[in-house]
Formats: sequence, C-alpha cells, structure tokens
Amino acid sequence: MSEKSRAGGGVAEPRRPRTPSAYLKFVMAVSGVFLLLYVVLHMIGNLKIFFGPEAIDHYAAWLRTILEPALPHEGMLWIVRVVLLVSVVAHIWSATVLTLRAKRARPIKYAGGTNKVKGSYAARTMRWGGVIIALFVVYHLLDLTTGTLNPNGEHLQVYDNVTADFTLARWYVTLFYVLAVVALGFHVRHGIWSGIQTLGLSTNSRERTIKAVSTAFAVVLTLGFVSVPLAVTFGVV
Repeated sequence: MSEKSRAGGGVAEPRRPRTPSAYLKFVMAVSGVFLLLYVVLHMIGNLKIFFGPEAIDHYAAWLRTILEPALPHEGMLWIVRVVLLVSVVAHIWSATVLTLRAKRARPIKYAGGTNKVKGSYAARTMRWGGVIIALFVVYHLLDLTTGTLNPNGEHLQVYDNVTADFTLARWYVTLFYVLAVVALGFHVRHGIWSGIQTLGLSTNSRERTIKAVSTAFAVVLTLGFVSVPLAVTFGVV
C-alpha cells in the first residue's frame, strides 16, 4: 500500500495480477502450437480415406504401435493424448483469464451502446469459435474415438465408422462437422497471426505476408478436413 493510502488521504494502488498477461499470452501461443501441429497431422491422417479402407485402417493400427517395443502398445498415443489435454487446459485457461482482464479494463461501453472492439471478424468471434470447437471435440471423441455415438462404432474399423457416420440420411452430422471446421479455420487464421506476434516474430513489414500465409494455411486446413465428410455424404467415398 502507498504512503497516501496509509495516511487515509489517497486511493489504494490497483492490485497487480498474479500472472502477468505477457506470460498468459506466451502460454496461449505455445499451447496453440502443440494443438495446431496435432490438427495438421490429424488432417493428413484423415485424407488416407481417399486411398481406400485398407490404407486408413492400417494407419489407425500403426498409430498404436509407434516406438514399440521401447514403449508399450498405445504408449506413444497416450503420451500424445496427455500433451494435448495439458495444451487444451492451458489454452482455455490463458484465453479465459485474458478475456476477463480485457473486460475489466474496459468497463464503459463504446458510443452507440456496443462493447465490440475493432478488428477482423475472426478476432471478434474467437471466443464463440472456441466454444463451438470445444463442443465439437467432445462430440467427435464420442463419435469416432469411443464409437459411442457412431452408427457402426467398431474399434479400428475407421473406414466403416466414417462412411456410416456421414451418410446422406445423417446430413445434420455432416453440417455440424463442416460448421465446426469452418470455426476452426477462423480460429487458426487469427491464432497463427496473433501467436507470431506474441512470440516476437512479427514486424510491420512482415504483417501483410503473415496475414496472407495465415489465411492460406487456414483455408487449406479447412478444405482438408471438410473434404472427407462431404466426399462420404455425396458418394465420392
């Protein structure tokens, strides 16, 4: 407390946050890198469905034997799952704390009665995009990982599970998947750009290039993911 506060004639100094915002942004950026790396590898694995049932089913089985016998069966897969879980928790925690701090720092609404900040559509919808992605991940795990919500739901029968999931009769599943992936694309596009800034790799001269690369990367990622359910729904696979 300052001398003025002790004397009773001043206002107490504002509390400093326990965790600096710069640290939270760093945690958000690094956890985002791990999540993005997984998403890219997951998309590449999904595309194996275009090579037929044997290719994608063999790939799913191979994932469970990585680094055997140094690691037990599915050992590497569980390491990846733990890293992903820690990354998700760290990403959500840092994003939530930063959002709450931003709200507290701007208690007065802007003229016109709105509290929206200026910026791109992706930046303004990062929060809702994150919620949609989180809900989709839960559904996706119950659908194609545990098989609980899948019409086929047989372990390691990836091709049969996917083709049973995205039939024309289940168009709503395809629609939900596509919407979630589009939200992921916006999230990734803005996340790459802001993450590069946080890590200190961005400059004014590079900003336009970084935004263009981020957009192109997000578009490729989105198309890669939505190609599978759309191909199944419309009979290409």
